[in-house]
Amino acid sequence: MNTPSADELNVSRETFQRLEVYVALLEKWTPKINLISKATIPDIWSRHIRDSVQVFRYGPQHFTHWLDLGSGGGMPGLIVAILSAEKPNESQVSLVESDGRKAAFLRTVLRETGVPGQVLCERIENLAPQQADVISARALADLSTLLGYTQRHLQPDGVALFSKGLRWENEVEIARREWSFTLEALKSETEKGSVILRIGDIARV
Repeated sequence: MNTPSADELNVSRETFQRLEVYVALLEKWTPKINLISKATIPDIWSRHIRDSVQVFRYGPQHFTHWLDLGSGGGMPGLIVAILSAEKPNESQVSLVESDGRKAAFLRTVLRETGVPGQVLCERIENLAPQQADVISARALADLSTLLGYTQRHLQPDGVALFSKGLRWENEVEIARREWSFTLEALKSETEKGSVILRIGDIARV
């Protein structure tokens, strides 16, 4: 496994140590509950950690409530919680995960790293509106479905950050039949052809 340094990730030593704790727990739990593909375990830092770090940095510098939908193995939600823990502002990170075993993993990482955050073990559609100013999701659903979730839980002036692969343009085209939204496609630094979609002003057509 090619582990980067704290300097390479541009994080503090304390934050890097928390990331190392997270990676160790991810490796330990994945064989039991399939948090990530076993084939990607050797590439955790490049495939998962760096990818989530860039999502965090594409978000607003200051936020009150960051909501991560379908957190699963914690990407990008747990990484957001770890990176924002060293910020002086009062911010809340909420991780939504309906699978009880995966929710237990998320709580374990928060506890072991000493990072604040809440895990909401509920289905997204049953969750009370969260009034988040940032919403993220990775490998959860098609864009149209994500926009439905987001409209319910995002503040009117909030922003959504969705990691998407090679077919992202097709998803955008389909979503525009039902939704109007502003869109910025930010090129992924970790996977060729992939993007992080930065979306706002979401409304049904």
